[in-house]
Amino acid sequence: MPCNLTTGRAIPCKDAVGGLTAVYFMDYGDMTGYTLDATTNKITAVAGTPTAYKFDLKNNASSLEQTPNVSRDTGTTFYTQTLNLSFTKLDALTNKALKLIAYGRPQIIVADKNGNYFLVGQQYGAEVTGGSVVTGGAMGDLTGYTLTLTGEETDMAIFFNASTEAALIALGLTVSATQIQP
Repeated sequence: MPCNLTTGRAIPCKDAVGGLTAVYFMDYGDMTGYTLDATTNKITAVAGTPTAYKFDLKNNASSLEQTPNVSRDTGTTFYTQTLNLSFTKLDALTNKALKLIAYGRPQIIVADKNGNYFLVGQQYGAEVTGGSVVTGGAMGDLTGYTLTLTGEETDMAIFFNASTEAALIALGLTVSATQIQP
């Protein structure tokens, strides 16, 4: 089977920044499918009744990394999606919410500081694979949570055809207005 390239890539402008602004957790299976635009390769609509629960991120300690895993010997390619999150301040309601995330295998929408929205765990969901609950030792140390979620997918995280939360909702998602106020 030929795996022919269909396009090249020019050097882009230097106008991108790193960092995440929010993550939205959805119970696995609530989003039963999505429509992918063949030209832009972006999600243009979602199916099912997904409710997304937004967790704001305000620091520079959260990141998404996607690693290609390619084997000549077995002829396989897949991507490991690793989402590292940091939440400041300990509280009982966040304890409960993060415990439920650890019990499940959510699909996760990741919003970055460039106005991009990505779907992590699109086929198989993501699993909590690590993290910590810390009180810190020094006055300036983190008192809060770190959480690592990992997904293994046949594709990189797919972009949504949205650059705002309102545009994301227009694609068929419900974003819960309920948020923990620690």
